[in-house]
Amino acid sequence: MNQLRIVSLIPSATEIVAALGLTDAIVGRSHECDYPAEIQNLPVCTQPKFNPEGTSSEIHNRVTELLQNALSVYKVEIDTLEKLQPTHIITQAQCEVCACSLTEVEQAVSTLVNSQPEIISLQPNLLAEIWTDIGRVAAALGVDAQSTIALLQSRIDAIILKTETLTVKPTVACIEWIEPLMAAGNWIPELVAMAGGDSLFGIVGEHSPWLQWESLVEANPDLIIFMPCGFDLNRTRTEAMPIAQYTEWQDLQAVKTGKVYITDGNAYFNRPGPRLVDSLEILAEIIHPEIFDFGYRGNGWQPFFPVPAAS
Repeated sequence: MNQLRIVSLIPSATEIVAALGLTDAIVGRSHECDYPAEIQNLPVCTQPKFNPEGTSSEIHNRVTELLQNALSVYKVEIDTLEKLQPTHIITQAQCEVCACSLTEVEQAVSTLVNSQPEIISLQPNLLAEIWTDIGRVAAALGVDAQSTIALLQSRIDAIILKTETLTVKPTVACIEWIEPLMAAGNWIPELVAMAGGDSLFGIVGEHSPWLQWESLVEANPDLIIFMPCGFDLNRTRTEAMPIAQYTEWQDLQAVKTGKVYITDGNAYFNRPGPRLVDSLEILAEIIHPEIFDFGYRGNGWQPFFPVPAAS
C-alpha cells in the first residue's frame, strides 16, 4: 500500500479513494478535485481548454464550440504526470464535458517514460454501478470495499424505510443546467424516488435531457430543485435569478408554495461517489422536511427566494 501513487482525474474518484482510506496515496489530482480538503495542495494534472467563469449560457457556448470543432474540452498535463510517476490513474468514460476522456488519458500515458500506470476508468449511470466502481477501485488498489459500501448502503436503507410507505409523493423537477435548461438524469431520478418524491423529466440510468421551459410550465411540479453541475450555492442563486423574471414563473405551483430550492451542485448530486448518499439526505430533507433533518440546510441547500416579476 505504501508504494501506491494515485492520480485522480475526476472529483468523484478522489472521493472514492479517500473513502477507502487511501487519501495519503493520492499524489495528483484534476483541476476540479477539491474534496477532501487535504488534497487541494496536490499537483494539478488537468486544465480546461475553455474559460470556466461566466454565466451558464456562456460556459455552454464555449464547450459546445470546442465539441463542434472536434476538440477535447480538457487537457492532460503530461509533464506533471511524468514527474509524479503514478502507479494508478483514475479517470472516466461517461461524459466528455465533465472531465478528461479515457482516450485523452490513454494517449497521455502512452507518452510517459518513467512510469506505466494502470488506468482505471469509471462510467456509472446508476447508483448500483457506483457501488460496483467503488469495488473495482478498491480491488485495483489492493484494499477491501465491503465495509465502506455497507456503511453507505445503511444510510440509504434508513431513508427508504421511512419513504417507501408514503402515500403522498410530490412531483419534483431537478434542474442540472440553467441556460439552456437541462433536467437531471442518471442516478438523480433514483435518489428522488428513494427520498419520497416523483422525479419528472429525467430517466433513471440515462443521460440528463435538455428541457424546454414550456415543458416545465406544463408539468407544473410540486417542487423545483436547482442542482447545476459545478456551481455552488451562491453561483446557483445568481444563475437562477433570471428565470424568476419569466411571466409564467409566478404561476408555478412550486413558486406559489415556496418550494423552490437551490443546492450546492458542485459538492453534491453531480459527483458519482460516496457523497451521493449526502445528496440523498439533502433531497429527503427538502422533499419531506416533516420526516427528515440531517442538518444540510444552509450549507448544502437553501430555499430560493426569487425577485418577483415586474408587474
